[in-house]
Amino acid sequence: MTALEQTPLATATLAGGCFWCLEAVFTRLRGVHDVRSGYTGGYTPNPTYAEVCEGHSGHAEAVRITFDENLIAFSTLLEVFFAVHDPTTLNRQGHDIGTQYRSAIFCHDARQRAQAESLMAELAHAGHWPDPIVTQVVDAGVFYPAEMAHYRYFDQHPGQPYCRAVVGPKVAKLQQYFIHLVKETSGT
Repeated sequence: MTALEQTPLATATLAGGCFWCLEAVFTRLRGVHDVRSGYTGGYTPNPTYAEVCEGHSGHAEAVRITFDENLIAFSTLLEVFFAVHDPTTLNRQGHDIGTQYRSAIFCHDARQRAQAESLMAELAHAGHWPDPIVTQVVDAGVFYPAEMAHYRYFDQHPGQPYCRAVVGPKVAKLQQYFIHLVKETSGT
């Protein structure tokens, strides 16, 4: 067995608005092996970006994160998740409006569900936000990877207006509050 085969890789699936934002953030964390943008939680098989953006597929824009549990815990991923998006706006993140931009944690097992519900209760009790958390906690289902044009979008298009105005500040927030978790060579 190789070292990679012995690594306890796990999967997390999160939705918090545009998947470009979450991909740019989670790609930079130590212990994260892969982040894929895609679509989940809907009813249309093999949806396209256009179908999802138009709200016709029921899917959320989401990321599927493959990570090494020895290097980063699922609970830590959730802490970052709640820090870089607004979990109190129903079906919306900033100017992105619709169910495709909902806040959701798609749990892969009972342990993930318990951790998500526990952290959300803790955050709600702490009064972290003036409004209640509306993040859905649901079972993970089929995940459809997004078209390749979306892969590492922020890294490929840092000067694009949406990237500068929306994605960049989320990456900056990661650097400010979670620098201890960021890979030495960010974005790899």
